Amino acid sequence: MSSTTVVIGAGPGLGMSIAHRFGREGHKIALISRNATRHPGYVAALEAAGIEATSHAADIRDRDALLAVLDAIGDMEVVYYGPAAVDGARPTPIISTDVPAVQDAMNWVYPAIDTVGAVLPGMLERGGGGLLFAGGLSSVVPMPVLGGLAISSAALRNYARTLNAALADRGIYAGTLTIGGLIERGDIHRMITSQQDAIGGITVGTLNPDAIADTAWNLYAKRDSAEAVFNALT
Repeated sequence: MSSTTVVIGAGPGLGMSIAHRFGREGHKIALISRNATRHPGYVAALEAAGIEATSHAADIRDRDALLAVLDAIGDMEVVYYGPAAVDGARPTPIISTDVPAVQDAMNWVYPAIDTVGAVLPGMLERGGGGLLFAGGLSSVVPMPVLGGLAISSAALRNYARTLNAALADRGIYAGTLTIGGLIERGDIHRMITSQQDAIGGITVGTLNPDAIADTAWNLYAKRDSAEAVFNALT
């Protein structure tokens, strides 16, 4: 029976690179994102590469919808959790960050916990699986301008690493991709590169999503580290 990899937060950048990379290893792919209008193109691209794929619409902040989709997909070997941490809002700098701002930022972390709660029992029963999370570099490098997002990034990173410590001897891998930089082909990259005049020509380092996806596969396959850090900012 083919293994299934679920990609939560499927987008044109890293999400699709993860889908293609794990698909090349013989995994079926189940894409989850809220923008269903993009799904036919994503599925067609995967199928053109010989990868079996399905798509499912859900906003991760809608707990019932997310859990229903995960239940509908059924057994899965790997879950990649990589939805965007921001929704167009400008974060409040850390010296001005208050409790509501942090609570809002943590709305990106809570669905990760719900996801693990939904899929982990099956992985434990089968004695194998993988949980991969994508987070921000502010979890390891102080970035005061990101405020509450730095706090939520640190929380997600710690959650992933602590899960790995708890599950490694039970056949289940957990790890985090800690990312600093614009991911090529991604929505944020496209937005910024299309608005260079508006942002004063500021240049931000970019990262190749295919290279990150290769690392994600190696983390899962080799299981010799719970984290890979990608820093194109310094």
